Amino acid sequence: MKYLCLVYQEEATLDAMSEDEYDAMVEEVLAYREELRQSGHYISSDPLYPVQTATTIRVRNGKLSITDGPFAETKEQLGGYYLIDASDLNDAIRVAAKMPSVRAGCIEVRPIKEFIPRGSRRGCRKADDAAT
Repeated sequence: MKYLCLVYQEEATLDAMSEDEYDAMVEEVLAYREELRQSGHYISSDPLYPVQTATTIRVRNGKLSITDGPFAETKEQLGGYYLIDASDLNDAIRVAAKMPSVRAGCIEVRPIKEFIPRGSRRGCRKADDAAT
């Protein structure tokens, strides 16, 4: 089953790191990415540009609204993601707990809903149904 691991960090904390500290963290992230590849868990991962580059869009009553910046003001910002393949939620949590970024913020682990064509409830399968 696929899980999306959303990496939340305080951008100010990252900005405050020395170049050596930041480079060491990046090396650790790249090493863990390779470890995930070797274990078969890895599907994809990428960092995101800073939250100031975000654009939030909404459509209400047929009108498009565009807002610069993130959806909500929070202490931690979405900084990147890992898309992994795990046997179950416990396996996904075990994998996410080893991600270097978890020490500088938090990781939200969410199952990916598999799209199922017409006739199924809302076109998606619940996480517990996906394993069957």
